[in-house]
Amino acid sequence: MDIDDLKEIISLLKDTDIAELQVEKDGTKIKLRRHALISPFEVQHKPAIIVEKTNHPDEESQGLVTVTAPIVGTFYRSPSPDTSPFVDTGAKVKKGQVLCIIEAMKLMNEIESEVDGIVVRSLVENGQPVEYGEPLFMIEPVE
Repeated sequence: MDIDDLKEIISLLKDTDIAELQVEKDGTKIKLRRHALISPFEVQHKPAIIVEKTNHPDEESQGLVTVTAPIVGTFYRSPSPDTSPFVDTGAKVKKGQVLCIIEAMKLMNEIESEVDGIVVRSLVENGQPVEYGEPLFMIEPVE
């Protein structure tokens, strides 16, 4: 799935009453959810995107899961400039827990963990632009 596919899906949903939609294409899963506006720093109709976990060859031996960017955009570690990050290195995370936000086309896309585990590394700095497929976090799965 590329950025044009994502733009088309968002465009189609813009004028509907659909509250949640999940799409899978080419092995990438995207889940969009609408939320009401709560504060000036949160965005109305922000989609939540679930990133498919991938293991890179050099990390497979270590058993780490790499969370990658599903879209091109700007990486944010927290929901607003004056709040603490969603997760820090060493933090325990649960499957479905928000790890960060990627802003694309004025929409805030929540990136969620696909596994229970411990954040071993955060690979991107706050406010940095990210590319599709760029590694964001390394997570050591726990059972």
